[in-house]
Amino acid sequence: MTQRPGNQLFDAYFTARDMREVFCDQGRVQAMLDFEAALARAEARVGLIPSSAVAPIAAACDAGLFDFAALGEAIATAGNSAIPLVKALGKQIASSDAEAERYVHLGATSQDVMDSGLVLQLRQALALIEDQLAQLADSLAAQAQRFATTPLAGRTWLQHATPVTLGMKIAGWLGAVTRSRQRLQELKPRLLVLQFGGASGTLAALGEQALPIAKALAEELQLTLPEQPWHTQRDRIVEFGAVLGLIAGSLGKFGRDISLLMQTEAAEVFEPAAPGKGGSSTMPHKRNPVGAAVLIGAATRVPGLVSTLFSAMPQEHERSLGLWHAEWETLPEICCLVSGSLQQARLLADGLEVDAARMARNLELTQGLVLAEAVSIVLAQRVGRDTAHHLLEQCCKRAVAEQRHLRAVLADEPQVTAELSGAELDDLLNPAHYLGQARVWVERAVAEHNALTV
Repeated sequence: MTQRPGNQLFDAYFTARDMREVFCDQGRVQAMLDFEAALARAEARVGLIPSSAVAPIAAACDAGLFDFAALGEAIATAGNSAIPLVKALGKQIASSDAEAERYVHLGATSQDVMDSGLVLQLRQALALIEDQLAQLADSLAAQAQRFATTPLAGRTWLQHATPVTLGMKIAGWLGAVTRSRQRLQELKPRLLVLQFGGASGTLAALGEQALPIAKALAEELQLTLPEQPWHTQRDRIVEFGAVLGLIAGSLGKFGRDISLLMQTEAAEVFEPAAPGKGGSSTMPHKRNPVGAAVLIGAATRVPGLVSTLFSAMPQEHERSLGLWHAEWETLPEICCLVSGSLQQARLLADGLEVDAARMARNLELTQGLVLAEAVSIVLAQRVGRDTAHHLLEQCCKRAVAEQRHLRAVLADEPQVTAELSGAELDDLLNPAHYLGQARVWVERAVAEHNALTV
């Protein structure tokens, strides 16, 4: 059986298929060819080339007509993908219309083809990521509302703190997703722009027709014409990479929380179960957080790739040597990793399995200690803050030493019972009565999500 080259073993796990298709060889070549076809149409609109040349050029701008293996070998000598592609395109056109071949790539440079082609790919990638984020946000919003008042132990420094709610925790994940969606909307006008500057950025080869052609080309590709070419000003794509890095990090936080909640000792929230999912090769009982692993893995890998984009920013003069080259595989790989992380995050959010009873039992692991603050706050209003804090601190130490519930220790303390009745103590030591603004935070996070969605 013939095997296709590529990363097929891991792609299904770490990358969404539709994103890999955007950045596969076919996708890269077709985006550059789309630029060449649009350039011919633009130059014909302005009158630089005869309109009769457009159809033969456009017909040849089909990635299916080209030998990717041959292009790959030629790139090793040419130094970029546009040079051999334009040569191959010229031959393809000449085979049917030698006259039209004269007008291919007129006034453009290799980087115009590659950067504009990249922007066309990024437009597709951005649409996919925005759609994935929107779906994830919808799911998180629904889950946050579903569990808005479900208490579980808050954890600070990995230790039990005061109670929170699962909905509040999910709302935190939702808020990060919403902010990333806002960032993507804000950067879109800066990212989706044409690259067209010719040899050194002046478009001198096109004379007085340069700007009209540039405007027509931008219209053909449905991109914005920037204030000037940006061959060595890479902030646009680095900004996009940085935002993708933020998305990867936020999803990593989601995955980390899920993996911790799935630990045997916690066992409060689980990834959705599926046949064969999360098993071990030796331990039949295992249920591993395999989806969370993708989120954490992407959050670990993407920052290094983003740092490569930042490192490649100080590019020399009007065209860079090596730094531009360092971007070629970096940004596409970031897109692919983030898409895979989003794919897994959606599966997690959609199918969260929650054990509310286990959450309630875990809140009792410290036998009331997690609610010592609640008692201290009320007692402070009657005997003073320092006195109340010292008194509760001593009672907590006694509860730990005697392995007794804090409620019982407090009931034995005259200074406490003189101020608080048994009913008041029961109320103060009820986790459901010490959730603060948890529900409000859920409502606010969902409202912000809804406002963005509308």
